Amino acid sequence: MRLKDKVAAITGAASGIGGATALLFAQNGARLLLADRDHAPLETLADELRAAGHDVLTLVCDVADPGAAERGAQLALGAWGRIDVLMTAAGFSTGGNALTTSIENWHAVLRVHLDGTWLWARAVLPAMQAQGSGSIITVASQLARAGGRNNTAYITAKGGILALTKTMSNDFAESGIRVNALLPGAIETPLLNRSFNRNADPDAARERSRARHPIGRLGRPEEVADAALYLAGDAAAFTTGLELAVDGGWLAG
Repeated sequence: MRLKDKVAAITGAASGIGGATALLFAQNGARLLLADRDHAPLETLADELRAAGHDVLTLVCDVADPGAAERGAQLALGAWGRIDVLMTAAGFSTGGNALTTSIENWHAVLRVHLDGTWLWARAVLPAMQAQGSGSIITVASQLARAGGRNNTAYITAKGGILALTKTMSNDFAESGIRVNALLPGAIETPLLNRSFNRNADPDAARERSRARHPIGRLGRPEEVADAALYLAGDAAAFTTGLELAVDGGWLAG
């Protein structure tokens, strides 16, 4: 098991990429601190994992609340004495271009993505420094590199996550901490479905997205989780500052 006895914290863990990663990390021996604002699906996942014999703690929270990040770190440290992996998968989108995005939506999207990533990294970094090791995995998007339409706040936030990933990878490499970003393509998640449903013709929007991937299909959360497992484990010991695209060829096409 590639994460045996390691402690991993995952935000946005109740569904989608975060949920798939929680399952895979548990199957590979990790102890888990799972955070999400959606109580019912988070506890359902946690109960499923506990029934299979895995060690799991949950925190129902707003990931952009500074106190939540600190509480999450302290929960994990209090239970297991260390934090080896952080994956910041929490996020959402509202759609809209620079003119049609409301000020409220702009701030809400950036807050969850940027504040949520920075605050959770900030909360776990001291423990990782004390250990002399750690892996932080941020979740950006291929859209941060390719651009897109009618999703201004989301794409801007994902670009900010890439910049944050780069600077943290440089700042903390000497402490033995690796910081890498995942760039998923269009992945079959509740977030993606909500995005399609904002269109007048959701099926047409889905087909346009599918056709944009040279592989010819949308991705699965489990495929992004596989990439996260690589970045979390010792196989990636010499990998930091990476932007790992799991995008069906979108950026190459």
